[in-house]
Amino acid sequence: MTPASVLSLFSECIYIVLLLLTVLTIPGLIVGLVVAMFQAATQINESSLSFIPKLFATFLVLVFAGPWLLKTLVNYTDSLITNIPYLIG
Repeated sequence: MTPASVLSLFSECIYIVLLLLTVLTIPGLIVGLVVAMFQAATQINESSLSFIPKLFATFLVLVFAGPWLLKTLVNYTDSLITNIPYLIG
């Protein structure tokens, strides 16, 4: 393995991880912002009011984007395992 191939594998891995994490965290951040604005406007300071909607949004993202997330991860893993002979020798 050359240093260039290691860097290529590492950068592709980091890209896939960031892509998958972004898909999961952005909806939770948006819902958290909306709930925080609602709490600030109504002066309701309840911790479960901010946690439950974020949990529900993350669950919905997993339900709808889960197959795409899994397909992306499986495709990357498959290409990585398929290219092992080329990476070693």
